[in-house]
Amino acid sequence: MPQICLRKVYASSEIISLHVQEDIKSYNKYQRRKERTKKALHRIPDVQLMDLKVDYAFKQLFGNEKNKDITVVFLNAILAKSGRSPIQQLYFQNIEIGGEYEEDKKSRLDLLIRTENKEWVNIEIQINNEYNMIKRSLYYWSRLFSEQLKKEQSYKELYPVISINIMHFNLLDETDAFHNIFHLHEIKQKYPLTDMIEFHFVEIPKLITAWKNNQLDPWEDVLTRWLLLLGTVDRQRNHFYEDIYQELEEIAMVDKTLNVAMRVWEDLSRTEEERREYEIRLKQILDEQSKKRDRELLEQEMEEVKEQKEEMKIEKEEVEKQREEMKMEKEEAERKKLEAESALKESTKQTALKMLEQGISQTAILQVTGLTLQQFEVIQQETSR
Repeated sequence: MPQICLRKVYASSEIISLHVQEDIKSYNKYQRRKERTKKALHRIPDVQLMDLKVDYAFKQLFGNEKNKDITVVFLNAILAKSGRSPIQQLYFQNIEIGGEYEEDKKSRLDLLIRTENKEWVNIEIQINNEYNMIKRSLYYWSRLFSEQLKKEQSYKELYPVISINIMHFNLLDETDAFHNIFHLHEIKQKYPLTDMIEFHFVEIPKLITAWKNNQLDPWEDVLTRWLLLLGTVDRQRNHFYEDIYQELEEIAMVDKTLNVAMRVWEDLSRTEEERREYEIRLKQILDEQSKKRDRELLEQEMEEVKEQKEEMKIEKEEVEKQREEMKMEKEEAERKKLEAESALKESTKQTALKMLEQGISQTAILQVTGLTLQQFEVIQQETSR
């Protein structure tokens, strides 16, 4: 018995020791993070940072030749999720798609990149929901894919086109995931048809929700930290996520590329000329959003008026229907009354005739039947014909 008790004591001591070691590790980790936070807090800029979801700011950071290293890391973080090989070198393209025919719609792409493997990557960033994102993405992909071929080239010279759509609104109601990737697959067995087509849809609101619910770890996931960078500033709601910024500042102390990106971001936000161009574009986006909201409100009001008119029409038709039914009921009642009166008159007439045949006196007949003298005389005249 004493040996068994001693074993239990030793086992309990080992468990306690393990818990103590874990607590010490957690405490040390907390202390290191606390020290990093203190240092990072001093680097929060006084200037109002640009919202990187505004296409102008996005392109200045990720579409600049000077910042190619930043773009490579950002792009690889996205493409790694679909299993594509890392990009070592990329080339910015500045072209319009469309315009083959006079009536074609021309579109300037937000950021078009050609990789050293000759893949085409189109990155579109959208703040306002125009309810056309999927079709728009398909249109851009189709034009980029088809316009690769020049005269006398063969289909072998076509290369993959990857479409990346970053949106400040929710698009896919079927999932809570903020990053969704689409390929062409066989519908039952799911094997891929080709790697020529690939769509990425990144929904920033879902990313922020996941962050608030402590479902993200930007220390472990490179893409998460870059997407959080895009979500830090929300000029539509005039909100700055200070907790996200502080976390990214801590990570930037060990992530050199992120550190450079954040410093470039701050410099862009401080530069007067860049700031002016950004504010012009931001105002345009917010004005478009305001007009869109006004249109939606007007359409909603018109729909409500239409519904009210429809309801009034239905009510009016219902009242008319009730009136018609009441009229028909009244007419039916009148008809039945007349039929009853006619039947009563016929019955009284027949009674009077039978009494007359039996030689009953006129006075008695009038008393029994209730006929007037004039009515009785009419009956007598009809029988005498």
